Amino acid sequence: MLAANAIDSRRTTLPPVPEPSDQELMLRLRRQDIRALELLFDRYHQIALGLACKIVRDRNAAEDIVQDVFLALWRQPDRFDPTKGTPRGWLLAIVHHRSIDKLRRTHGVQCSLELVPHIIDDAQADPCDAAADRVAATQLHSALATLPHEQRTAIELAFLHGRTHVEIASLLGCPLGTVKGRIRIGLAKLRATLTEGLPATA
Repeated sequence: MLAANAIDSRRTTLPPVPEPSDQELMLRLRRQDIRALELLFDRYHQIALGLACKIVRDRNAAEDIVQDVFLALWRQPDRFDPTKGTPRGWLLAIVHHRSIDKLRRTHGVQCSLELVPHIIDDAQADPCDAAADRVAATQLHSALATLPHEQRTAIELAFLHGRTHVEIASLLGCPLGTVKGRIRIGLAKLRATLTEGLPATA
């Protein structure tokens, strides 16, 4: 009886099994482990849905986007590159990208012309306002498309959606310094692209 009680006592004091990390779950996904997908969905469904809702302003459309992203994750988990970020940041970047695409397809949304001088100012450029105003919205869209995905996503979240650097870091799952660096470098590239060929000021 005492031996049985001792065994029961040891069982009740066993440490809890730790939750698998996101990286572990991504490895399990490559082995077609459906439980890994369920755990990732439980962890990030709400934040992904919140991000999509903020962009498309339509809950049904946002839910479709998130479902499609997780379905794509199940089908092609090997597209995730652990050397370029976290699973959380990667998933949210895809949700953001697909949400923007949805807006463009549904409403023909283009980058606002008003954003052009704002971006140039933040890049510490000095072309005159009149010259900046002559930059078409389509040129800005083309310039953004030339940026690496990480830089473009950070800039769009900051300037198109009014997110703070801290919020962007939280959404993408990367350090604040990394976000600031991506925005700074991306803006410098945009400045060079957008001001290329503009007439010199007197």
